[in-house]
Amino acid sequence: MIEPSTGSLAINLIFLGKDREPLVRPVLAIGNFDGAHRGHEVVAAAARTLAAGLRQAGPVTALSFEPHPRTFFQPHRLFFRLNSPEERPKRLASIGFEALALLAFDARLAATSAEDFVQHLLVERLGAAGVVVGHDFHFGKGRQGTPEFLAEAGRRHGFAVRFVQPYRDETGAIVSSSAIRQALSEGDVATANRMLGYAYAVSGEVIHGAKRGRELGYPTANIALPSGNGLRHGIYAVRIEIDGESRAGAASFGRRPMFDNGAPLLEVFVIDFSGDLYGKRVTVSFQGFLRGEERFDSLEALIRQMDADQTEARRILSEQ
Repeated sequence: MIEPSTGSLAINLIFLGKDREPLVRPVLAIGNFDGAHRGHEVVAAAARTLAAGLRQAGPVTALSFEPHPRTFFQPHRLFFRLNSPEERPKRLASIGFEALALLAFDARLAATSAEDFVQHLLVERLGAAGVVVGHDFHFGKGRQGTPEFLAEAGRRHGFAVRFVQPYRDETGAIVSSSAIRQALSEGDVATANRMLGYAYAVSGEVIHGAKRGRELGYPTANIALPSGNGLRHGIYAVRIEIDGESRAGAASFGRRPMFDNGAPLLEVFVIDFSGDLYGKRVTVSFQGFLRGEERFDSLEALIRQMDADQTEARRILSEQ
């Protein structure tokens, strides 16, 4: 449930569990949490541990921002979000948060000093019992709120503060939203999925396309992704959830260089499926990268490659 709150800074409070608990003395983990990845899971775990050691601590709550601060400061630059605003609450709940306090990132917030952020938001508005942040967390106008400032503010105002070091996965790589975006921009879904802790996925409504796939023997479910999506253009092995059922598929994301070279579109061929999907909302998860997008000498050559792509997608998905 979302409840708008009153005050100078707009907050939407979203309860993530079945039970609605009052937001009294919450333990707040502050961050963008885009992707709700394995590094964020460590932050959530640190917040739960801190809450368990405090007297009468309330829900473990993610304090995050909408829109993403990069979108506010660079409005003309497209931003690759790993989760849509609609998907974010579910993802945060899956890594252990009990509530989401969503703070509107606007000119008023950008001009708020670090001291006012602590005094008026963390203490007076939210009544934080504890705060958990990354080791290099900065906040407030001009990023004047340093980790040292936050620790000292906690001592003054009576809330506990914990800092979380970067999380490295089993390969030794630091897990971050930026690293995941970079991997996806290269088509490296294996690395992205390892860091996320789940398969990167997008959701959308199936729309009408040019129906060229049907003419080629490969009818597709077409989904328009946000313009900022930075996934590498190419062919993928995917799973597509239709009415709660997961099905195997091969997908193309890109501009269709054999045809119109138009706006990027996700086109999913659902293996061993026939039916009308127009207007349905589906979720597509990316399981493997097959090849980059390319132009062929003839339609016959394209169809031969599509046959090979379907075979390879079947192989990848059968081994998972």
